[in-house]
Amino acid sequence: MDLTWRPLTLDDAPALARLYAAAEEADRTGDHFSAEDLRDELAAPNVDLARATVGAWDGDRLVGYGLILRRATADPVHMLRLQSVVHPEHRTDAVGTHLVEWFARTSRDVHERAFPGAPYELHHDSHQNEHWIADVLTRAGYTHGRTMVNMRVGLADLPPQPPLPDGFEAVPFDFEHDLAALEARNDTFADHWGSTSYEPDVWRHLVTGSKDFRPDLSFLILDDDKVLAFVLSHHYASEFEATGIREHYATWVGTRAALRGRGVASGLLGHTLKAAKDAGFDRSALNVDVDNAHRALGVYERCGYRVEDEWHVYVLS
Repeated sequence: MDLTWRPLTLDDAPALARLYAAAEEADRTGDHFSAEDLRDELAAPNVDLARATVGAWDGDRLVGYGLILRRATADPVHMLRLQSVVHPEHRTDAVGTHLVEWFARTSRDVHERAFPGAPYELHHDSHQNEHWIADVLTRAGYTHGRTMVNMRVGLADLPPQPPLPDGFEAVPFDFEHDLAALEARNDTFADHWGSTSYEPDVWRHLVTGSKDFRPDLSFLILDDDKVLAFVLSHHYASEFEATGIREHYATWVGTRAALRGRGVASGLLGHTLKAAKDAGFDRSALNVDVDNAHRALGVYERCGYRVEDEWHVYVLS
């Protein structure tokens, strides 16, 4: 049957949630999204629904989806983020070709509106189980650029945690430090592969203003009003509803260069894990680049995290 392709609207969030659920049955990525989750994502300030989303409809059923996210900078390259999901029953060569051609054509338009004349790349994540889209991207000329891993630690039997070094105190997150935390995040991740700055409106929408943000399980190291280190936490209710597991997610963990190598990151994360355990969480999770410039994998392993699965980033320059 011929599919109808059109941009998404916020009212399509329930159909998109059903599509993600169908894909999860086949791919087992571990991700579960409610309609509310996806509506929030589609409403983000860096999403242009009319010009940078597409949905494939089989009658009144959404069976495919694509999204292009502009980034805040093009220094030195504008790295556009691509997302897609296709129903297992519609993973055909024709649908794959339509998606990659739409990505190529529309990404160029999104890029030229944001950073005309600058170089750009397309970045698409794929879970290790998402073989179909990985093959579609590879045949279209994308190459494997990086591997990210999901790590988890159980909190019921949480091992002894490294302490904060003498002279440092974990301060609970307060919204008066919101922009200082954003500045620290942008500074800390400036040299990370694939990372660019967050703009304040995007930061507040997706991170500290998210319905899933847990300020009570987020902690900072402060020097007056400057944030030197941070752990920012989320709890995704849709994951709990799908799995029955209360999972703390360490969304952002960072330490400014002057404090690295002194045990601050592991001490602050350990403090956070103990707080999450005391709050009744079952486990904690995070995601990290295996080639992280700051050797974060070792920091997380010292806190008890272990690798569970991988995400691969495919890049087209």
